[in-house]
Formats: sequence, C-alpha cells, structure tokens
Amino acid sequence: MAEAEFVPTSPRPDRRLTWLLSSSAVSNLGDGMGKVAFPLLAATLTRDPVLIAGLSATQFLPWLLFAVLAGALVDRVDRRRAMIAANVVRAVVVGGVAALALSGAVSIWVVYAAALVIGTAETVAESAANVMIPAMVDRERLEDANSKLQACEIVGQTFLGGPVGSLTFGLFAAFPFLLNSAGFAIAAALLVGLTGTYRARPRDSKPAAEPSRLRQDLADGLRWLKASPLLLRLVIIAGLVSLASELAQAQLVLYALQDLGLSNTTFGLFAFVGGIGGLAGAAVTPRLVKASSRRAVLLWSIACCGAGFGGMGLSGQPVVSAVLFGVFAAAVVAVNVVLGTVRHTLVPGELLGRVLGVWRTVVWGAIPVGALLGGVLTDALGTASRTFGVSGLLLLGTAAFALVSLRHLSLGSEAELSRQQGV
Repeated sequence: MAEAEFVPTSPRPDRRLTWLLSSSAVSNLGDGMGKVAFPLLAATLTRDPVLIAGLSATQFLPWLLFAVLAGALVDRVDRRRAMIAANVVRAVVVGGVAALALSGAVSIWVVYAAALVIGTAETVAESAANVMIPAMVDRERLEDANSKLQACEIVGQTFLGGPVGSLTFGLFAAFPFLLNSAGFAIAAALLVGLTGTYRARPRDSKPAAEPSRLRQDLADGLRWLKASPLLLRLVIIAGLVSLASELAQAQLVLYALQDLGLSNTTFGLFAFVGGIGGLAGAAVTPRLVKASSRRAVLLWSIACCGAGFGGMGLSGQPVVSAVLFGVFAAAVVAVNVVLGTVRHTLVPGELLGRVLGVWRTVVWGAIPVGALLGGVLTDALGTASRTFGVSGLLLLGTAAFALVSLRHLSLGSEAELSRQQGV
C-alpha cells in the first residue's frame, strides 16, 4: 500500500506537531467564541426556532457541498499553506461581522452569509489539519495525536471559547467577533513556524509531469472508500451519529435560554461544563482503547451519547443537564478519536484528503440536515427538551445498529484492518 511522503521531513516531529496543535488551539478558540456568539447574535434578531436552526445548518452546509472538493484540494497543494489561506479568509469575514455589529447594520441574512463563507473556509482548514497528523507521528502514536487534536478543539471551542464568547457578548455584541477575527489571524501566523513542505505524493513514484484532473482525483477517493467494507460501515455509523446529535445540538441555545431559564452569560458556563466533559473524553480515550478495544469504546461511547441527550430531554434542572451535556461531550469525543485513528491507519496518505472529503460530506453534511429537522421538530413538539429526548432515542438506536454492523469486525491493528478489507 503506498503512503504519502511529505518533504522535507523534520528531525523534530514533536516540534512540528506542537506548531500544528498550537495553531489548531487558537483557531478553535476563535471558533468557540463564534459558535456561541453567532447564535446569540441571531437570537437578538429573531426567536424563530427554524431560523435559529437554519443558522447552524448554514454553518455546516459547506461540508455537504464542498468537503470532497476541499479534500481533493489538500491532496494537490501544500497543506500548511492551505490552512494559512483559510484562516486569513475567516479572520477577514469575522472582522466584517464585528464592524457591522458595531455600526448596528447587521441583519439575520448578513449572519447567514458570513456563516456560509466561514464554513467554506473551515472545510479547507480542518481537512488540511486532519490529514497532516500521519506525517508528524508514528502509527503507534496516532491515537494519542488524534486525542490531542480533539483536546485542542474541545478546549478552544467549549472549555474556553464558549464562556469567553458568552461573557464578551454580554459586554457588547461585536466584542467576541473582534476576538474571533484576531484568533484566526494568530492561527495563520503560528503556521509560519511550521517548517517543511506538506504536499502529498506517493513515496515510490515520481511526481507526474502534469497534475491529474480534478474529476479523476475525486473518483479515486470515492473508489477507494467503496472498496473498503469496514470504512463504509463506519462512515454510515458516523453519519447517523452526526444526524441524530445535531437534532438537539442546533436547539441548545433555545433549550438553555427557554427550557432551563439561563441567561446569555450562564449559557456560556453551561457550555463550559460540556468542555470539561469533552476534555476528559480526549484524555481517557487512548487508555480505554488500550484497556479494552476500539470497537468496545466506539459502541459504548455512542450509547453514552444517547443516554446524555435522552437524560437532558427529561431533566429540567440546569446542573443535572450540564452534567449530562458533559457526558455527551466526553462520549462524542471518544467516537471521533476512534474513527479518526482507524481512518489514519487504513487510508493511504496520498488519498487521505479525498477519502476524508467523502467521509465528511456524509458525516458533516448530515449536520445541516439534522439542524433543520431539529428546528422543525422543536416547532412541532413545542419545546427543545422533547427534541433532546428524540435525539437520545435515535442515538441509542444507532448504537444498536453499530453493534450489529461491526459484530464480526475488529478495529484493531493496521494488519487486522487491512486483512478485513482484503488489502
């Protein structure tokens, strides 16, 4: 199986990983502030649950439309430079939202447009960061590296970004967007310190005289994924988790503000508890995998996701709901670490961007669908709490489906994974 070569390689791979994780942490801090501030800004413009859910859908719609193209792009270009460009675009757009909020000229449609552009840039930045991981660590350390990448996301987006976004929004609406823009700019600057070239090419072949056609690139990624029964099952499971989770996730603001009676400021503290749970999930997942198996951790984590959201649907107590939200966050991080490690272990490096693009078209593309369905469901059922209950039941059903689908399969070593798909 050919693997990607990244040239030149650095004699200090840990230092390269540190630069990547530092940039990811700062950009995720900006993301975290934005993911709280954008819905809060939208809630000042409308309380329509469909429009609120539509904002979440718009933020993730680019993953449905452009994830495969972004994957093909990061397999063709230097992945570090792609991340820098994407972060610069996000810094400029969020800065524009801050200026409009300061002038009082912002509207719900401006918020939607900004979310769409930021989401499009995110498909490039996140895809590039993900596929750079195998170039920086040995196979044996993939679980640990993926956990660290997840920890950066959790710390940035919920542990710090959520509370900071909420608190600064309470001071004045433009404040978190100004900080968000600065975060993306700093993330781009940090990547300048990441030495080396990160353009993928087969290790045992010379670069082609002319670049392959984009259509052929996309077909290669899709063809490889279709030939892997294990990854096909995993992408379906991941898509179902994503869809069922987002039914409730898109309604989190309304759930907290209306059903639990929280303020804009205390909503940030609510998200802070979720961040603690997610950070704990990133820390313990490698140990859980070593103590049991990737398959067991995956199945139990999906079940815990269902129990967390289902419990939130039944609870009207802020503290209990916050703890349950932390349980969900820990479990969903464990799911992502296991799936990311299996993907990095099995997919050839020169195809990783394209396979990841197809994967995220399904998995992240399910998010806007789930968000819109969640808005419609809350509108029909009357409260966001009932939507959380439905989401929990669907996640428990997904855990049962995963148990049946993977009952004869192992998610263990590279040799086991390769043997199961006949490569």
